[in-house]
Amino acid sequence: MHTQIPHLLLLLLLSISTAAAFSPADHHLIACGTAAPSIVDFDHRTFTGDGSSPSLKSTASLPLNNTDPDPNLPPIYHTARVFTSPAYYKFKILQQGFHLVRIHFHKFDFNYVGPTCHDQFHVSANGYVLLYNFSLSKGFYTSTVVIKDFMIWVDQNEVEIRFIPADKTSFAFVNAIEVISAPKDLVSDGYMRYGFESVYRVSVGGVKVTPFNDSLWRNWVPDDEFLKLSDGSEMSYKKLHFGGRINYRVGGASREVGPDNMYNSARYIIGLNGTVPKMNMTWAFPVKNGFSYLVRLHFCDIASISIGMIYFNVYINGNLVYEDLDLSSLTNYMLASPFYADFVVDSEKLSDVIRVDISPSKSSMPHAVDGILNGLEIWKMNNSMSSLDGEVCVGQLELKGQSGGQMNRLLSLTAAVCLLAIAFLVMRRKTEAKALVGWSRVPTDVSEIDLKSGYLKSTVVNV
Repeated sequence: MHTQIPHLLLLLLLSISTAAAFSPADHHLIACGTAAPSIVDFDHRTFTGDGSSPSLKSTASLPLNNTDPDPNLPPIYHTARVFTSPAYYKFKILQQGFHLVRIHFHKFDFNYVGPTCHDQFHVSANGYVLLYNFSLSKGFYTSTVVIKDFMIWVDQNEVEIRFIPADKTSFAFVNAIEVISAPKDLVSDGYMRYGFESVYRVSVGGVKVTPFNDSLWRNWVPDDEFLKLSDGSEMSYKKLHFGGRINYRVGGASREVGPDNMYNSARYIIGLNGTVPKMNMTWAFPVKNGFSYLVRLHFCDIASISIGMIYFNVYINGNLVYEDLDLSSLTNYMLASPFYADFVVDSEKLSDVIRVDISPSKSSMPHAVDGILNGLEIWKMNNSMSSLDGEVCVGQLELKGQSGGQMNRLLSLTAAVCLLAIAFLVMRRKTEAKALVGWSRVPTDVSEIDLKSGYLKSTVVNV
């Protein structure tokens, strides 16, 4: 005898399965410089102490404890591992594909290392330069805690993260390391030849989203410092917080792409006195030249009272990338359902700012929402030297700190080898780019949109 499951119970089971926590195949959390077997951070995550972990590979390192730790900082920042010579951590990988590499830095009293030493070092991972001449002592960072978020493609059975002092009088250090296999839908496999660094992760119209409220343990900052207001625009720039349920769809954006607490807030444009306003919502983000950037825009219509009433235009650096964007048609005609789109800003077309504009379109209607944005991410892409920080390749890093004529000759030879490898890589990428659908102009016709998946068939547009 077959028993029919009641409709409400079926919906409840679906809801539970949808909200299930992300469980990555590879999940390495390392607290550095501690002999304790494990440390639990403020987000209730357990970090393994590197003193009892086989991942640390170093012949000379110094574990340091902060004798006067800030009680407001998580315990992973109460210790650090210091290196006066090149060292590395090696992590076994079970699942190939994109991996999140998150590195935590907090410099406290490091006088034990030596009065003439200073923190300045390089970091690499699996052939990518992640950080070059990095230092917390030079005043580049306003916060005492710096978290560097990267994503690299791993096609081996291990991830090796190297820490290399910049010269004979410098040292490297690290407080904690995370290596986590990324969800399949976080970024397309078509970008397997690229490494990424998260430069901005913004919750538009909302408050800060902490790792505790994000299934990938990310921070999302408010957009206020990036928003550019013009005269009278604050009358039509509306903030909104949504108390209902975010409708994640099968095949659409998941909670790993963007958390509820980001999608349930937004800024939107709405006209006054029954008119469509002639204005833009504008955000500007300073960036470093010499790199291309992937810009991801997050949309979720939490403002409309009915489907089919929101149309607007989207611009990136003045280029129209969406005309008459209709969120209803992209979300199977469901309100409060997330949709995201990716755009690549080419390094050759970049000044030092990435600007995003949302504006009403010719199809916008009075008494309706005329533009909305919920979140935004900007990821730096590696340059032709497989570097995310500087014009240098991995093969040069350890030679930079050496001295003497022989080392200089070796450095020149290594640079020449790097240049040959770069030339080959550039030629291969040009060949691949011709066949890569993602590097096309943005479709402006809804028929070119994959409605089932909820994002563009050609998800990446070169602007």
